[in-house]
Amino acid sequence: MNEIIVYVALVLTGLALGSFAGASVWRLRARQLESDKKHGDDYDPKEYKRLKKLLGKKVRSDRSRCLECGYELKWYDLIPLVSWISLGGKCRSCKHPIGKFEPLIELGVAAFFVLSYMFWPSGLTSGYEIAHFVLWLAAGVVMAMLFAYDAKWYLLPDRLVVALAVIGLAIAVLVGLNSGTVVTTLLSAVGAVGVLAGLYAVLYGASRGRWVGFGDVKLGVGLGLLLISWELAFVALFLANFIGCLIVIPLMLAKKLKRTSRIPFGPLLIMGTILAWFVGTPLLAWYMSGLGLY
Repeated sequence: MNEIIVYVALVLTGLALGSFAGASVWRLRARQLESDKKHGDDYDPKEYKRLKKLLGKKVRSDRSRCLECGYELKWYDLIPLVSWISLGGKCRSCKHPIGKFEPLIELGVAAFFVLSYMFWPSGLTSGYEIAHFVLWLAAGVVMAMLFAYDAKWYLLPDRLVVALAVIGLAIAVLVGLNSGTVVTTLLSAVGAVGVLAGLYAVLYGASRGRWVGFGDVKLGVGLGLLLISWELAFVALFLANFIGCLIVIPLMLAKKLKRTSRIPFGPLLIMGTILAWFVGTPLLAWYMSGLGLY
């Protein structure tokens, strides 16, 4: 019974924070467009006009509105996932399609919360473990925002990347304090950062930004700190590229993607990191045993 309550609480919390993450992504996009316009950078005037109404609004006090007609959403329009389903994915007022962007984020965060609890490697019996778990869930919300933003606009906002790195550093310190090996843990985390961020820094420098963006380099810092282990960082890299191949190759064969097409690698890195955290250790053990090294 207690486990059922925990899972229900995780799902509801994940859906709520996923809804918050989705709304925050649009506000971040509006600020980015405002900044691009102010500094004379390229931007989409139509998109700016559509999102301009979100500028100057505080998340805690501002009521969500339809981006098309400006209809102020009521509380019953804001129930995560339920409202979207009941409205058929359309605005209650103008009937303009809302799209699947928000419900997918909500479902993704809820699934992340539940799976994190299921696969958590130790019991949540101490203050350290509970704090670690909460920080990991917070990192999941930030990763969901980064995933969505990069997938939609091919950009990784600095404020989100920095937030992820801060959470990752806090987790690394916490794990070190809990195990009594702060220095060793931080050195291992630095190694993981070196694998993820270092490799992409080399690729970025060698290609002058043509192969990967500098945002991927900065993202690697936060993801490396989350994983702590340099071995898991290599697993994350492998899984990210493997997932990328599973997505890109069929699209190229179907001629829906060209060799010159832009591909956001941030979402792949995030998926690879999460999978490495969930199954990286047994996967690495299986691989090493196959080589006769275990």
